[in-house]
Amino acid sequence: MSCLFNMKVLDLQCAHLHLFEGWFGSEEDFLSQRERGLIECPVCSDAVITKRLSAPRLNLSRSQAPVELAVQAPAVEPSAAGAALQAAWMEVSRKILASTDDVGTQFAEEARKIHYGEIPERGIRGQASPAETESLIEEGIAVLPLLLPEGHKGTLQ
Repeated sequence: MSCLFNMKVLDLQCAHLHLFEGWFGSEEDFLSQRERGLIECPVCSDAVITKRLSAPRLNLSRSQAPVELAVQAPAVEPSAAGAALQAAWMEVSRKILASTDDVGTQFAEEARKIHYGEIPERGIRGQASPAETESLIEEGIAVLPLLLPEGHKGTLQ
């Protein structure tokens, strides 16, 4: 088990240009986890992750101030509007998860029961096939397909 002070903090990016941070015990730990598909974007669940350039902080000794190393940013840089949109989506996702019940693969059945007054109305989320979703819409049942990444189901840090 690595000590918190020995952790490598990496700036990561998915193929859709979402930025996030990851903490790893070592460079090898990061590479191993990425290779095994254990790292995914907290916004879109994409597992195609790249490490971005970052300015490392080096503590050469306790008596000296930390040394900041400047590095050139990559050519592809997300816009400020894109970063704000990403932050807003994360907040909306958290609110959806906090205010709905996960009914899993029983979504279509539960939505029908609520719609037809068989059970009390409440906010639900879950999985439905495209055919089930189309059928619900044809019955006049309001549904909103959303991609909520698996990472949202746990504690987001």
